[in-house]
Amino acid sequence: MNRLLILSAEATKHHALIKAADPDQLELVSAADVESATALISNCNIILGDPPLLGQVLDSAGRLEWVQSSWAGVDQLCRPDLRRDYVLTGVKGIFGPLISEYVMTYLFALERQVFNMRSNQLEKHWKPLSYRPSKEITLGIMGLGSIGRHLARTARHFGIHVVGLSRSGAACDDVEKVYTADDLAAFFAEPDYVVLTLPDTPQTRHFINAGTLKMMKPSTVLMNVGRGSLINEADLVSALQKSVIGGAVLDVFASEPLPQDSPLWHLPNVYVTPHNAATSFPADIVGIFLENYRRFLRNETLQHVVDFDLGY
Repeated sequence: MNRLLILSAEATKHHALIKAADPDQLELVSAADVESATALISNCNIILGDPPLLGQVLDSAGRLEWVQSSWAGVDQLCRPDLRRDYVLTGVKGIFGPLISEYVMTYLFALERQVFNMRSNQLEKHWKPLSYRPSKEITLGIMGLGSIGRHLARTARHFGIHVVGLSRSGAACDDVEKVYTADDLAAFFAEPDYVVLTLPDTPQTRHFINAGTLKMMKPSTVLMNVGRGSLINEADLVSALQKSVIGGAVLDVFASEPLPQDSPLWHLPNVYVTPHNAATSFPADIVGIFLENYRRFLRNETLQHVVDFDLGY
């Protein structure tokens, strides 16, 4: 018999969905906090849950074989000081549509001047505002994993030009040209919008800094839907204040919640959202877990296995 610990803020919902599916040879226990989980984990060989919580209980899992993350970001489970004697699987295929909705929402709101239109409305000021068609917009995607590829496909549907940057530089559907880190200046010269979908790794931390920001066009809008660690926030604030770039749409930050004294709250060319561009809906996460559990029972390779060294 396998024993699953569900450790998540959404543990009750995950538990109900898995119990309803009635998977073979699986006993369920669940907790919403570390203290409760510690009392349950000793005989569990499988864990499903939120990485920040999971990282605090791994050492107590004596039978551990497999961990299924409920988040796309697993960097908190890939730290070198944590154990790695188990299979870690991530989440793919469900966040691409949600991230695409978020990016397109802000891209078109800015292009169509929705925020300015609203201000004019409140002032009863009738003033048509200009905009450009999609075919004149270029979107640059940094990170062409499952999320980046879905975003490229969505953008191309609207006729937006798409360029990308990846570690390999391999060709990608719906991306007109793919650059590598060796071609940063050429990559940043093209986009009107730069979207970060990179994971948090030692190589990507503070990838966006004073140097890379200066490579962008003065009108470029930077969007971060990846990880807060990708950006040197002090450099970004300076670049925004000095109009080195045109603006920023930020969903993730180095420290969350965003500190009250952060200048990002008040800069007129910044749009802050509370890390909800793509929510881990329990039904989606459980669907991935159940497919992987079927594979686990058959001793097959699991889907979305994470490389601890790469961090994804």
